[in-house]
Amino acid sequence: MLVFAHRGASADAPENTLLAVNKALGQDCDGIEIDVHQHGDQLLVIHDHWLHRTTNGQGQLSEYTFEQLQKLDAGLGESIPTLWQVMECVAGRCLLNIEIKGVHDVQLVLDNIEKALHELNFTLDHFIVSSFDHHLLRSIKEHKPDLKIGALTASKPIDYAGFAQSLNAYSVNADVTFVDEAFVLDAKRRGLKIFVYTVDQQADLTKLANWHVDGVFSNGPGRAKAFLAR
Repeated sequence: MLVFAHRGASADAPENTLLAVNKALGQDCDGIEIDVHQHGDQLLVIHDHWLHRTTNGQGQLSEYTFEQLQKLDAGLGESIPTLWQVMECVAGRCLLNIEIKGVHDVQLVLDNIEKALHELNFTLDHFIVSSFDHHLLRSIKEHKPDLKIGALTASKPIDYAGFAQSLNAYSVNADVTFVDEAFVLDAKRRGLKIFVYTVDQQADLTKLANWHVDGVFSNGPGRAKAFLAR
């Protein structure tokens, strides 16, 4: 079972920062999940479009210039990184799950991935692009059919993983609150990987491993990997 660092090793460093990414790499995670918002022609790695929860800023991303956003403290003196800065940091050392949130131009994401394939130590298999916005995922598949997409859900749909299959997704990424063994079996019957978020409790890790889930997103990837190894 793969262990992805959720927003980097966010239990040990400010989420979605380069410090969290580096700590995740140090914990030998199988992959790192980050969140991306578009700001003009830049892609910023931050979970919310409001600033107050994860930075010392107030208001929304859109109310600041890119230069002003770069000066904010995202915790422990860290700044809000760009997607490219995270890619440079990871450099193909593990999988990278890019969750697109406030993005309206998917070509920006694809351009960053294409550049990383040429300039950094990535292959296309290193990347998964996920979103709750399934319209964006469909657009990505239309632009780049060979890129892996992960269809996110925070619910248990009537047809289980059918929505992800209809998108030609690589994986269905499901909330630990709602996933059950029937959901897991349905995803596998459809040829999909099933990844579950956010998994930090040992009892959940044990249950999901017994159901043969393909991967989990954990705030403490090193601890999750150590527990699973035991």
